[in-house]
Amino acid sequence: MTARREGGSPPKPEVLAALTANHRAFLDFLEHRVGSRAQAEDILQEAFVRAIERAGALRDDESAVAWFYRVLRNAVIDHYRHADASRRAAEAVAAELAASEEPPEAWRREACRCVLRLAATLKPEYALALQRIEVEEVPVREFAEEVGISSQNAAVRVFRAREALRRQVALSCRTCAEHGCLDCTCP
Repeated sequence: MTARREGGSPPKPEVLAALTANHRAFLDFLEHRVGSRAQAEDILQEAFVRAIERAGALRDDESAVAWFYRVLRNAVIDHYRHADASRRAAEAVAAELAASEEPPEAWRREACRCVLRLAATLKPEYALALQRIEVEEVPVREFAEEVGISSQNAAVRVFRAREALRRQVALSCRTCAEHGCLDCTCP
């Protein structure tokens, strides 16, 4: 009494009529099980699409409504499986973030001295922006006032300076640039 997996033929008009006539009952069925009208509507819409694709394979003696309730039960199970997988993934990310630590201040100060050398090879305004904002931790707004440009211009300048420095580090350091420079052995 289940839909056969063969497809191709369009659903019979009486099947479509039975499914659409029971729309509200199907929605109530789902809402009761998932606890949210919006989620129930999403599940029902997806189930209707699947049912229309497969309804042509219903046997003549099978009730379309009973068959569709089985489709909905499976959709609810899939919904909870997906929600559970999403919850586990979110918990894993949260645990990873909670376990990760900022490197100690001493490590940050020791981070790849070649970066400072390479920063000096950039355009003077880029080198100054990086020195003040990244190394000395001056706020962008304050840096903008110091050099007489808008905060937006200063933000663009430091962005371009970072990109230019990133390219220089990649050219000079190769692997170190890709994996982090906490134990620099660059020349």
